[in-house]
Amino acid sequence: MEQQKTTEHNSADQPLASSQPPVPRKRKLWIWFVVFLFVGLIFYFSLRHHDQGQGAQPTGGGGGRHAFSGPVALSTVTATKGDIGVYLDAIGTVTALYTDSITAQVTGVITSVHYKEGQLVHKGDPLIDIDARQYEAQVLEAQGALERDQNLLAQAEMDLQRYKDAWAKNAIPRQTLEDQEKIVLQDQGTVKLDEGTLHYNQVQVAYCHITAPISGRVGLRLVDPGNLVTANATTSLVVITETQPITVVATISEDSLSEVLAQPHHGINLPLDAWDRMNQQKLSQGKVISFDNQIDTTTGTVKVRGLFANKNGELYPNEFVNTRLLVKTLHNQILLPSSAIQHNGNVAFVYVIQNDQANMRTVKTGVTDGGKTVVQGVNEGEVVANTSFEKLQNGSKVTITQTPAPTSSPEGNAP
Repeated sequence: MEQQKTTEHNSADQPLASSQPPVPRKRKLWIWFVVFLFVGLIFYFSLRHHDQGQGAQPTGGGGGRHAFSGPVALSTVTATKGDIGVYLDAIGTVTALYTDSITAQVTGVITSVHYKEGQLVHKGDPLIDIDARQYEAQVLEAQGALERDQNLLAQAEMDLQRYKDAWAKNAIPRQTLEDQEKIVLQDQGTVKLDEGTLHYNQVQVAYCHITAPISGRVGLRLVDPGNLVTANATTSLVVITETQPITVVATISEDSLSEVLAQPHHGINLPLDAWDRMNQQKLSQGKVISFDNQIDTTTGTVKVRGLFANKNGELYPNEFVNTRLLVKTLHNQILLPSSAIQHNGNVAFVYVIQNDQANMRTVKTGVTDGGKTVVQGVNEGEVVANTSFEKLQNGSKVTITQTPAPTSSPEGNAP
């Protein structure tokens, strides 16, 4: 009986187990993993958004960073009104106005050298003597021939006068008179030939005593006494360069040529300065005396020659220098030190100081010379920042540590 009930009870429970099968354990774990991952992602993005908001908060007010660090200490400069020059810069070569390479015009032995190396000589000073004895002997020979033929001419002229008197008395035939006239003409030609020979020999003697054809500085000694030199040789005996005055040849771009030629006298007499190779020291000041007559098509430039007094010998022949050609001078311009102007790409700006506050202002720049720049957008007398740009922002509070006194700009602002 009990066995039968048990059987019936099992048979009653069996349909219930088959209708609700148990959920596998691995599937439950996967569902919980997805839920935790989703919650973690939400928490991560919420935290990141909060950090970005905190990081952007100090700069949101425009200069908020400096508001916590206090005023920015800086020095200032004042905008001034003055004149500034428009210059063309180029590389130039110092060129002697005259250079003479003296060679021997006669053959002979050098007897003396009168100059010292590097000496300044004047026109007509003795330089070199060549043994002239053979040429002096030729002069004496020519003088003797000339005197002989002059006397022969005088005798022929006396005979001619006698024949004329005799012909007047019909004492001689006409042919005798005419023959004597031709003899006189022949003797006159002989005398001229002798005179030419004498002059030639005298010139040869003069060639033996070489003097300075120009004033200038001689170079190194190239010959010594006892050297044999030959006429019309290519070897120079001495080289003289005129250094006072001296010239500088520079080049300017063909794009700037029209602006230069538009100046008075077509650019002649424009100031031209010569500076050393480092552009640190002004060597001398001169003026333009000529332009080349054509443009160099390979470089697109034209040569300019300037004349310099060079009284102290600042310029040396064949020296390379930097040249500055003053084209014109701009008057009554607003000037600022170039160091006070900042650039952001093609935009130039300054920080104008007003009521202990730096206000950014965009400006337009122009000509720059001698550390000063022409600006538009700033008024005369306004104070602008000149240091601490890495700390400044628009609206920053500032403390002025040093304010240089405004100085008037010199005319042309030439350095």
